[in-house]
Amino acid sequence: MEQQNPPPGTRRPGGRTARTRAAVRDAVLTGLGEHGYPGLTVEYVAERSGVHKTTLYRRWGGIEGLVADALDLAGEDGWTPPDTGDLEGDLRALAREVRDSFADPAAAAAPTAFVAAAFQSQRAADALRAFYAERFARCEAVVERAVARGEAPAGTDAGAVVRAVSAPLFLRLFVTREPVDAALADQAAAATVAAVRAGAFTTGAGTGPATAPPAGG
Repeated sequence: MEQQNPPPGTRRPGGRTARTRAAVRDAVLTGLGEHGYPGLTVEYVAERSGVHKTTLYRRWGGIEGLVADALDLAGEDGWTPPDTGDLEGDLRALAREVRDSFADPAAAAAPTAFVAAAFQSQRAADALRAFYAERFARCEAVVERAVARGEAPAGTDAGAVVRAVSAPLFLRLFVTREPVDAALADQAAAATVAAVRAGAFTTGAGTGPATAPPAGG
């Protein structure tokens, strides 16, 4: 079978090429924050990054490829989920991290623009889906630890749990455009923990609710 070259912007080179990719990524993030996806242009990225636009077109193919690669790079960081010692503490920390990420309008501009781009570009949508799939996969350790401690039933769907805790926050952030505060983040965590203990997220037969820890224990 003939080997095909990877799409533009998907290689993982080091050295000067890696620095160029990082500079381009930073320019894309800044442009998304300042102008949103509809206002982002290759010319802007070229001027901001110092990379000639012919290079940008050759390696990334245009704005869709630039945005997708910026998301791809964002998923290559060393972020790890919290480990507070219990499920509710971990989920509360995760929910508050989502809230904090969007609390500052300036900091939230780029990730909000990524979501908007996903509604206008299939390639951006695919990249955003891959980014969150990878993020949620890292968070599954939170639930796996809870199962090992007996806080969650065996057979609990870890991916469903970590999505459930952030779902009400994203609903308010991107659908209803309502404010999100720490109290709502804590409520989302508590509701998810209650559902976990009740066995709502179990996937196998014969997996009943987990035994709740003693009050004050």
